[in-house]
Amino acid sequence: DHQNIAFVKGAPELILERCTHILTKTGIKKLTPNDKARMKQSCELMASEALRLLAFAKRQIEPIALEKEEKELEHNLVFLGLIGLQDPPHASSKESISRCKKAGIKPVMITGDHPDTARAIAKELGILEAGDRLLTGNELENMSEEEFNHCVKDIAVYARVTAEHKLKIVRAWKKQQKVVAMTGDGVNDAPALKEASVGIAMGKTGTAVTKEASDIIVMDNNFTSIVAGIEEGRTIYDNIAKTLGFLLAGNSGELLVVFVALLIGWPLPLLPIQLLWINLVTDGLPAIGLATDMSEPGILNRPPRATQKSMMDRAFFKRVTFVGCLKALVILSVFAYEYLIDKDLIQAQDAAFSVLVTAELLWAFGARSDTKNIWQVGLFSNLRLFFIVSISFSLQVLIHHIPVLRELFGIQPVSFTQCLIWILLGMVPLLIIEAQKRLRKAPNEAF
Repeated sequence: DHQNIAFVKGAPELILERCTHILTKTGIKKLTPNDKARMKQSCELMASEALRLLAFAKRQIEPIALEKEEKELEHNLVFLGLIGLQDPPHASSKESISRCKKAGIKPVMITGDHPDTARAIAKELGILEAGDRLLTGNELENMSEEEFNHCVKDIAVYARVTAEHKLKIVRAWKKQQKVVAMTGDGVNDAPALKEASVGIAMGKTGTAVTKEASDIIVMDNNFTSIVAGIEEGRTIYDNIAKTLGFLLAGNSGELLVVFVALLIGWPLPLLPIQLLWINLVTDGLPAIGLATDMSEPGILNRPPRATQKSMMDRAFFKRVTFVGCLKALVILSVFAYEYLIDKDLIQAQDAAFSVLVTAELLWAFGARSDTKNIWQVGLFSNLRLFFIVSISFSLQVLIHHIPVLRELFGIQPVSFTQCLIWILLGMVPLLIIEAQKRLRKAPNEAF
């Protein structure tokens, strides 16, 4: 009929506000309050079944009206109907959200969907629980900034929100001194992604603008990948901390041995070439095994680290100092016994050298966790570290049986009995620290 018709789609409550008529089986008639109530009831019913709702309307327009803005045409519409789209959550999302909560991470759902749809999906996933609130975009606009900042921790679901609302939500959480990770794929998500501590874009559905604004792109669009990333991040952080702790504890022990010996007028318990061997073989190689260690059991069951907390904090240096002093005490005791009782300096230096090497290598297993003992972590769970320690210890034994190397390191041939004694003495620091872990008051309290 050469008619110009504008078709409009959007949120049912917004479309109904712009409609004056409704299309029925008998034709177009005026939209009554009863019709609106019936449509709203249908919306609530469909939304309660976790369906995403879209309403459709139309308007016949004159050719001259085509030059008007779109907003001017979206009035006096004829309501055509509703559709409900089923977009079920990924099967693994519920488990991933549960893992997030155990890790002390609060998942918050932000959607443009109907509040009832958002509520149904959030309950299904375990996001919305007893005591949590749902807030709509309109309710958010009517709240003052102070009021919203006060209650933001209690809100788990936001519905019918705009890009401005998302930005406001991110800023409110950041004011709580929290690390905020925001996910999104649409252009309207870009400002919030940019503002968040960590912006995460979806690789498959994300727009170019969204990807540009984000810090991380999840290529498979799977929330589980984000949780896996959190676990991997904690593992990397832990591995850096345990590697630093292992190296600093070893170096502080060596420093104390030399310093105390010089202070009381003893000969050097450790020769420079021996210290070089320790740093290269018994410190450097196990550190590689620790740096590539697997996740500690229950790594996602502990709360997040405070943003202002330093890796090398007071507790870190307390542990390093304690381990270093413990090693130094054992080494100085061994050296004193051999030097003062047996009057054999070379034997004393050899004993101090070998016991320190053994203590360093065995401590690599204890350094894997500050809270769990080696049996809880698993002695063979890091095979790379196990082989490195085994090879390093074999090299230590080997240099005692090659004349050229014995002369280079200033050591003597070693018997099986001596080797066994050195191993037992080298185990002392590890056993003491492992005993402290077992006697700790809290399950996750570091020694």
